[in-house]
Amino acid sequence: MGLQLFTIRDAMEKDPIGSLKAVKGLGYEDLEIYGYNEKEGSYYGYKAKELKNILDDIGLTVSSGHYGFSEYFEKSDDALKKYVDQCIEGAHALNKSYITWPWLHPEYRTIENFKILADKLNRIGEQVTNADLGFAYHNHGFEFEEQNGQLGYDIIVNQTDSNLVKLQLDLYWAKHSSKSTPAELIAKEPERFVMWHIKDMDKITRDYSELGNGSIDYVSMLSTLDHTGLKFYYLEQGGNFAKDSMQSITDSALYFKKNLKKYL
Repeated sequence: MGLQLFTIRDAMEKDPIGSLKAVKGLGYEDLEIYGYNEKEGSYYGYKAKELKNILDDIGLTVSSGHYGFSEYFEKSDDALKKYVDQCIEGAHALNKSYITWPWLHPEYRTIENFKILADKLNRIGEQVTNADLGFAYHNHGFEFEEQNGQLGYDIIVNQTDSNLVKLQLDLYWAKHSSKSTPAELIAKEPERFVMWHIKDMDKITRDYSELGNGSIDYVSMLSTLDHTGLKFYYLEQGGNFAKDSMQSITDSALYFKKNLKKYL
């Protein structure tokens, strides 16, 4: 059972080790992390190798990480290449399987920029693949917003090399913003969808929600989706907590273990 640590970013800022121990105690086994400091080679204030030792002692693995690639969208190719090398070094230190592009700043979300993005993804994917790691793109909702009959997501999928750029499907955002269902999206290239984000949708506001409290029928979804390419999945909730982030990952873990884990 995986967790995207961004869910508890407030707790991680205050007490990283205590928070990680609590995560393990709730039954989470694997993590997707964020917040790499490439200048210091650190995560959450710990050097990457030091964090690896901490995680080993607690009994947690890290399979993917979200990195700040969008900050380099307008920087030189050399600057981006250097940053990717730094991310690779950090990923290797934690024995990760994937490096993931998680976000595109709003000012870049035009059709022409999605084409530029696709080229960048291919180049990063080649660099990461040559380092014996996988590379993936994580969607939000903006990729599914139509612009003159075109979707950014289609450009990303169709103009990138499927051997170099895998896909991390955020099931919440696909339900929230795409006219295609998650099943339809996956069916086009099942082996390419190597990771999923699993989070629920508030029944009224359509904001994030704890698993089991929202409007997404995950029992039906997870029992029928094509799992061919799936390597890792992560429970996540970006905000809108009923009480606080730690209680939310507690509630979501309990619901997931009771109702959904058997489908994965």
